[in-house]
This record gives sequence, structure tokens and C-alpha cells, in this order.
Amino acid sequence: MTLFWIAAFIVLTAAEALTVSLTCIWFAGGGLAGLLVQVLGGSVKLQLALFAAVSFALLLLVRPLTAGILKPKETRTNTDGLIGRSVVVKETIDNVRGTGSVSLAGETWLARSLHEDRILTPGMTAVIREIRGAKLFVEQENE
Repeated sequence: MTLFWIAAFIVLTAAEALTVSLTCIWFAGGGLAGLLVQVLGGSVKLQLALFAAVSFALLLLVRPLTAGILKPKETRTNTDGLIGRSVVVKETIDNVRGTGSVSLAGETWLARSLHEDRILTPGMTAVIREIRGAKLFVEQENE
């Protein structure tokens, strides 16, 4: 039975190395527990019970701690850095008429008001609150 537990540990560890998603490592830990019980002279039933218990415990207790490590980090785009910046209204922003543009660092951007009922006139200062596609959604500064 010793070879069985060693083989189980090796196979499960190798499978984990191939998947790199923490799916088999819990069972590899359970395999080590089964091996330990076998070496100490425990029965096959005890080996299997400890294998299941340790695997389940590792899955329940350690998985939540490692979930943050596996979660891919959100990559911000260049446009995400524009949110919160001030812009100057170039063309009247009127959502009903579908018009509006702002000037940001010398570039002209299409713009819409964040609030449907607000019209922003040229020369006003606004703040970028959202970006949807190629349009900046702004609201008047100091609102």
C-alpha cells in the first residue's frame, strides 16, 4: 500500500503541475496523509478515511486563501486613467440632440452628459465620470 500512496501523491502533484489551477493539490495532501497512516501501521479503512478527510479539509480551508492568488489582476487601460480628469466643453453637450464634445489635453473627444436632463455649454468645466466606447460621459464640475 506504500507504493500506492507514493504513486497517488506523484500522479496528483504532476497533474497539478500541468493544470496550475489548484484542482489536484488537495488530494495530493490527502495522499501524503494516507501514506503517513500506512507507515504508522494504520488500517486501509483509516488510510482512506484520512485521505478523504485531509483532502476535504484542505479544499475547504486553503482554497479560499489561495483564490486571490489565482484571480487574474484587472489590467487598467489608458482610458481608465482619464476618469476623474477635468475637461473643457467645446460643443454644447445635449443628450437629447446627440451633440457634444470636450477638449482634453489638446484633443477633441465626443462627450455626453452623465445626467440626461443637463445641458453643458461651451467653456464650462466638466469632470469625466465614465467612458463608454469612444464617448466620455461627463458632469459639470462642482456638482
